[in-house]
Amino acid sequence: MRNIAIFAHVDAGKTTVSEQLLAHAGAIRQTGKVDDGTAHTDRLAVEKRRGISVQASGALFQWKGEEINLIDTPGHSDFSAEVERSLWATDGAILIISTAEGVQPQTEVLFRALREHHIPTLLFFNKTDREGADVQSALSSFRQLLSPGGCMLENREELMEILAEYDDQVMEHYLSGDVYPDEILFPLVKKAMEDMRIFPALQGSALKDVGIPALLDAICTFLPEPKGKPDGDLCAIVFAANQDPLLGRGVQVRLFSGTLQNRDAIPYKDEQRKITQTRLPSPDGRGKDAGKLTAGQIGTLYGLSDLPVGTVIGNAALLPRSIHLGSLKEPLIAVKAEPVDPLKAHEMRKALQILAGEDPLLQVRYYRETQETTLQAMGHMQLEILEETMRTRFSLPCTFSRPQLLYRETLAQPAEGFVAYTMPKPCWAIMNLYMEPLPPGSGVQFESKVSPRDIALRYQHQVENALPLALKQGMRGFQVTDIRITLTGGNHHEVHTHPLDFVVATPMAVMDGLRRGGTRLMEPVLKTFILVPETFGGRVMSDVTKMRGQVIASQLMGMSLRIEALIPAIHALPYADTLLQLTGGRGGMTTQLHSYQYAPDDVTDTLPRHGVNPLDTAKYILAARSALEGDIFDR
Repeated sequence: MRNIAIFAHVDAGKTTVSEQLLAHAGAIRQTGKVDDGTAHTDRLAVEKRRGISVQASGALFQWKGEEINLIDTPGHSDFSAEVERSLWATDGAILIISTAEGVQPQTEVLFRALREHHIPTLLFFNKTDREGADVQSALSSFRQLLSPGGCMLENREELMEILAEYDDQVMEHYLSGDVYPDEILFPLVKKAMEDMRIFPALQGSALKDVGIPALLDAICTFLPEPKGKPDGDLCAIVFAANQDPLLGRGVQVRLFSGTLQNRDAIPYKDEQRKITQTRLPSPDGRGKDAGKLTAGQIGTLYGLSDLPVGTVIGNAALLPRSIHLGSLKEPLIAVKAEPVDPLKAHEMRKALQILAGEDPLLQVRYYRETQETTLQAMGHMQLEILEETMRTRFSLPCTFSRPQLLYRETLAQPAEGFVAYTMPKPCWAIMNLYMEPLPPGSGVQFESKVSPRDIALRYQHQVENALPLALKQGMRGFQVTDIRITLTGGNHHEVHTHPLDFVVATPMAVMDGLRRGGTRLMEPVLKTFILVPETFGGRVMSDVTKMRGQVIASQLMGMSLRIEALIPAIHALPYADTLLQLTGGRGGMTTQLHSYQYAPDDVTDTLPRHGVNPLDTAKYILAARSALEGDIFDR
């Protein structure tokens, strides 16, 4: 078995490669076309109309006795969340690179993610039929920008040369002029791929059906088999969710260990969710009834209702890699959603919540006081797709307001926060917090200097665990970061302290400290990769300076200039359109969150508060007491 995913910069031919793989394996009778809206892995109506992948989709097929789970991922950076979650489920990857363009900005982001996750990767240099296609130039750009370990698979001597750098025995044979036969060489290449030292490359044209059988053979030869035992402890990750018109919400899982089958009960929120149906992926998107999943398999489970994406089922210690939402790209903008028909506001919110269940980074919020609905998004392309999805999938046309940048807050100066939560009885939680700002990038730090005699250790742990909730919204409504909070005093009561009193009290103490010390805004700064024809290099560098940015590096690659810069997001996000216009569509860029830095003093943005402000003590306590099992900011 192989679990693989295909990654590429947008328009590098990724979905066409997927179609050809399925066709050669006999999984589909005829290849579909992206432009015609007939590609089997572009299943959403919006994907068919737009000719762009916006959702990762899977298919299962056979090749020479091997079972291959294929995940086709989106190429546009606005849908990086789909790419990120696909990384959770895959063991091996194919990185598509267009031989006409070489390494492009998003190619770099994807390769770094594959490397960070230690996912062995094959390269496929596509579009060799295009005018100006140059495989050697594309390979050279990969070696210059990404890794010297890139090597054409057909060049056995060069494979030996790369392996010799890490293996003395191979070095001896290489210096003697010996080249290992494939049966000795290939296992060594496979091991070096798992160590992320070598990246074998093949070439071809998916459009002209050239090089696909060789790619299928390479998948089976070089990409790793899944590990894990069917009779071992249970471990699975929910990496995606979808809505079936008949079966309801299904969650896609990768099983790393153990077995899951129909009627198994999954614990969630002190309840049991029972699996009603188990399906394996299929090219038509409907899935195939399986009855059970065993270690190494990918499938969709129904009956688990609201089980969130990112949930680990079973023993999390058995996960092969870290799971973190937003590691590739975080939402940086917030918009207000409004239905075209005001009477359908409630239906619109329900539809957006369904979409948020499929993409947790959307973070849909409803403000009861103003009856407004907001959501967080990656960029303009995602908003366009969301608007079309609401219209076509849910028959709920809506509009989005002008995007607002999501800043963060930090404490302006050291301050003390205090709370005495002693009324109305029964309750008792008194605490003093000393709060001080930290340098950008420090995150949130906590320590306690209080004796367990004054505040029991279990309550001190509650204070620490409640901080992410308490810092979710600062004085201006943005998330608070880069702060040290020290518990310096307080006490609990042997009789009156309720088990969750310190959870309720922590946001009140934190907000009291933020009010006393004041807050200042921090703006997101993006690491920006720009690729333009050399003649536009001077203009682009000048633009970076005007955007309060800093050029980190520049490199001439043939007739193109690659620029790496740090640019505040407020300027970097709209610059993509400017760059396309400037270069006549020949320039491209992609961005990744780098850090949060102090915003200029004249920035005064605020974000509406979601829920009751802890500084409004009476209302907050009432809301918190009615929501102890949920998010007390949401009431």
